[in-house]
Amino acid sequence: MNRPSARAVIKEITTGFEDLDVPRSEEPNDGPIGWPGYRSARETAEERTGESESVLCGTAKIGDVEAVVIAFEFGFLGGSIGRRTGDRVEAAFARAVESRLPVVSLIATGGSRMQHGMLALSQSQRIARAAAGARSVPQISVLRDPTTGGGWATLGASADVVLAQPGAQVGFAGSRVRPAGASTEAYTAEAKLAWGQVDQIVTPAELPSTLERWLRLLTSSTTEAAEPPGALGSTDLPETGWDAVQAARSAERPRAAEYLDAYFDWREEVSGDRCGGVDSGVSCGFGWRSGRAIAYAAQCGTATLPAGFRTAARLVRLASRLGIPVLTLVDTPGAANDEAAERAGAGATIAELFEAVASAAVPITTLVIGEGGSGGALAFAAPGSTWVTPSAYFSVTSPEAAAAILKLPADEVPALADRLRLRPQDLVALGIARSVVRPADRV
Repeated sequence: MNRPSARAVIKEITTGFEDLDVPRSEEPNDGPIGWPGYRSARETAEERTGESESVLCGTAKIGDVEAVVIAFEFGFLGGSIGRRTGDRVEAAFARAVESRLPVVSLIATGGSRMQHGMLALSQSQRIARAAAGARSVPQISVLRDPTTGGGWATLGASADVVLAQPGAQVGFAGSRVRPAGASTEAYTAEAKLAWGQVDQIVTPAELPSTLERWLRLLTSSTTEAAEPPGALGSTDLPETGWDAVQAARSAERPRAAEYLDAYFDWREEVSGDRCGGVDSGVSCGFGWRSGRAIAYAAQCGTATLPAGFRTAARLVRLASRLGIPVLTLVDTPGAANDEAAERAGAGATIAELFEAVASAAVPITTLVIGEGGSGGALAFAAPGSTWVTPSAYFSVTSPEAAAAILKLPADEVPALADRLRLRPQDLVALGIARSVVRPADRV
C-alpha cells in the first residue's frame, strides 16, 4: 500500500508546521531490553523515512486555528510506539496545555514496539495520562490506516471527536493477532462508525476543510446562552389537549433536521455513544450561528434508545468542558422501553443525561418542537430554560399510557389529554415552559 508520509499528510492540512524540540532520551544500541538487530532496524527506518522516531509532534495552523499536531510515521517501524514516542507525545500535550492549543492526532500505527517489551506497552499509560491532563483543550483524532493497539486505545478512541479515513483498519487487535476466522469487516473505520465509536468518515480530500471547521467550533467558547429557535410551521395554539397531541403527531409538522438547518449557518455532527450503540433518532453535534459555536442534542421524533441518551450526555459533557452553550430539541413519544432497551440500560442512560444537564457548566436552552413524552423527553430539557412551539405538547406520559395506568377506557383518552394540561399554553401557565415561541422569536 502506498501510504503518504507523516510530513506529506501534515503538509496537506496545515501551514507553518514547526517541530517541537524534544530531547532524545538515552537508549542502548539494541534498545532498552537488548533486542538483537534492533539498532540495524532502527537505522534502516531512519534512512527510509528521514525521521528519527515514529511520531512527529509540532505546532501549525489548520485554517486560522493554531494547533498542536501529533502525526505518526508508519514507515518508521510500523509507526510503533516506543519510549521516545512517549517522550514526544507527552511533550506535545504539555505544550497544548501551556499554550491552550487544541490537539490533532493523525494516527497510523501498529501499536507497541515489540523490541521495547513492557517499556513500550507502558507508554500507553503515559500517553493516556498526558491526554487526560489536557482535557482543558479540544482533542481530535484522525484514524489513518492502520490504527491499532495502543494508538487506537489511547489517542484514537479517547479523543473528543474521532474522524476516520475510508477503509482504514481500526481495532485494538492488529491483523496478525486476531482470532482465526475473524471477519475483517469488524476491524474497519466503517464498522466503528456503525458501532458508535467514530464520529465521521472523512476522505483525504475533505480532511483539511473538515478539521478547520471542527477546530473553529471547538475553540469558540462563550458564556452567552443559545437563543431558542423561532417556530416553524403552524403558529395556531391548540384549543384542546387532544388537539395538541394530534398536532405534535402530525406528519406535516417540521422536525428536528428542519429546525437545525434553519437555525445554524453550518454544522458538524458527532455520532454514537462510544459503547457500541448509535441512535438515528437523536442528532448531536456543534453548529455555527451568527459568529459563534453552539452545541446541540436533538430528538428526531422516535422513541429514544439508550444509545441516544448516552450520545446526548457525551455531547453535553463535552460542550460543558469546552465552554460552549447547548441547544436541545425535545421530540419523542418517550424512551424506548422494550426488552432490548432495558438490557442496554434504559434507566441508567436516562439518569446519565439528567446528571449531565444538571451539572453542566454552560447554559442549556431547550425547545419542545413536537411530542414531549415523559422522562425520556424531560431528560433532554433544561429546567427553567425551556420554550415550546405551538405544535407541541409535554406530558407526564402519553394520554394513552395515562389511561392504561389509571385503568380508564380508550374512549376517555381525548378527555384525559385535557386533564393532563399538556398544551403549550398550559406548560407556560404551569411554569414548565417560559413561553411559546413564534416565528423568528429571539430571547
